[in-house]
Amino acid sequence: MGVCLNSIMAAMRHCAKKFDGLKLLRREFPYQRVAERNSESTRYYGSVNKMVLQTGLALKQNFSSNLCFAVASVWLCLATLIVVPDLRAQTPKPDAKPEPDVLIFTDDEKLIGHLVRSTGASVTFKSDMAGEITVEWNKIRELRTQRRFAVVQKNVKLHRHEDTAQVPQGTIVMSGEKIEVTAGPAQTTSTIPIGNAAYLIDEATFQKAVLHRPGILEGWRGAVTAGASLVEATQTSQTFTGSGSFIRAVPTESWMDARNRTTVDFSASYGKLTQPNTPNLRTAIYHTGGERDEYFTPRFYAFGQVAYDHNFSQGLDLQQAYGGGVGWTVMKNSRRMLDLKTSLSYVDQQFQEPSHNQNLFGSTFAERYDDKFFRSIVFTQQLSVTPAWNNTSAYSAWGSAGLTMPLYKRFSFSISTIDTFLNNPPPGFKKNSFQLTTGLSYTLH
Repeated sequence: MGVCLNSIMAAMRHCAKKFDGLKLLRREFPYQRVAERNSESTRYYGSVNKMVLQTGLALKQNFSSNLCFAVASVWLCLATLIVVPDLRAQTPKPDAKPEPDVLIFTDDEKLIGHLVRSTGASVTFKSDMAGEITVEWNKIRELRTQRRFAVVQKNVKLHRHEDTAQVPQGTIVMSGEKIEVTAGPAQTTSTIPIGNAAYLIDEATFQKAVLHRPGILEGWRGAVTAGASLVEATQTSQTFTGSGSFIRAVPTESWMDARNRTTVDFSASYGKLTQPNTPNLRTAIYHTGGERDEYFTPRFYAFGQVAYDHNFSQGLDLQQAYGGGVGWTVMKNSRRMLDLKTSLSYVDQQFQEPSHNQNLFGSTFAERYDDKFFRSIVFTQQLSVTPAWNNTSAYSAWGSAGLTMPLYKRFSFSISTIDTFLNNPPPGFKKNSFQLTTGLSYTLH
C-alpha cells in the first residue's frame, strides 16, 4: 500500500508541475487569443486523461491488490476534476458590451452612445438618453468611435465582390472638418475631408453588402393594405378592397451601384349590392403585375413586365399585357425618386362579348414618382399610356396616386385612387373606371 501511495503522490506532483508551467505561460503571454487558450486547455485536459489511464494500467500491472488500484484511480480522478476546471477558469471571457462612442456638439454638449451611420451632410447617432437623433456635420465639434466603420467617399462607387481596399476602414475620429480613420495600432491613418465623405457605414454591414450575394427571398420590402364596409338595411351592401406592393432592389444600399430591381403588385376591389325585387349589382376589379429591371448604368436600365387585369365594370373579362423596354432614373435621393420608361407591348383583350376581343401591338410610356414628406408620410404616383399601332382607336391609359401616413409602428393609414381608361369597351359600358379606397396598411421589411 505504501508503494501505491508513493505512485499516487508522484503522479499528482507531475500534474501540479505541468499546471504551474501552463499558468506561467499564461502570465507571460496575457494577450493570446481565446481560441489559442481553449486549444491549450483541450490539449492539457487530454494529457491529464491519458496520464490517468497510463498510471492506472501501471498500478494494475505492478500491484495485484484491487483495492490499491481503486484508491489510485479515485485520487487521480479527483486531481483531474480539481485541476481542469481551474485551468478553464483562467480563460477570459470576451466583453459582452462594446465601448460607447462619444459625440460632442459645437456648444460642448456631449452625447454617449453609438454612431449609427452618416449620409451626406447628416449624422445619425443613438444614445440611451436622447434616443436616435440626426444632426448635421457642421453642428458637431468632435466624434470618436470605438467600433470600426467604412468611409465611402463621393467619387467611389462599389460593385459586389469588388476589392474594398479603396475604402478606408477602422475607428473614426472627427474633428477640425476632417475624419481620421485608423485601421489598426501599427497601420497608417487615413484623413478624409468631411465634404468628401458620402457615407459612414459600420464595417460589418459594409462587408456584408459588398461580399454577400442575397438569396431570392432576401431583401423584399413592401406593404399590404385592406379595407371593408358593410351596410345592412333595406339594401345590403358589401365592399372589400385589398392591395399589396413589394419591391426587391439589389443591392439595397444607396452607396452601391444598382444591379437589378424586382417589383410585384396586386389590387382587388369587390362590391355587391342587394335589394328586394331588383337584380343584384356587382363590382369586381382585379389587377396583378410584375416587373424586372436590369441596370447597365447607375441611371439606365432594361426591363420586362407583365400585367393581368379584370374589370367587370368595363365588360373586360381578362386583359393580358407583356412588354419590354428601357428606363431612366431621372432623380434619386433619400427623399425623392422619378423614373421614366418606354416599352414595346403586346396586349390580349378578352371582353364579355367575344366579338370585341382584340390582339394589340403597341408601345407603353410610363412614369413613377415617389416622395417622402415629414413624419415619414409617403406619396406615390404612377401613370402609363398605351397606344396600339395596329388599331389606333384601341388605346388605353392607367393612373394611380396614394398617400400613406404612419399610425403605430408598422401600421399606417392609406388613401389611394386608381383610374383605368379603355377607349374601346363593349356597348353599354363606360370608358372610364375610377376607384377611391382607404384602409389600414401593414409594412413588411
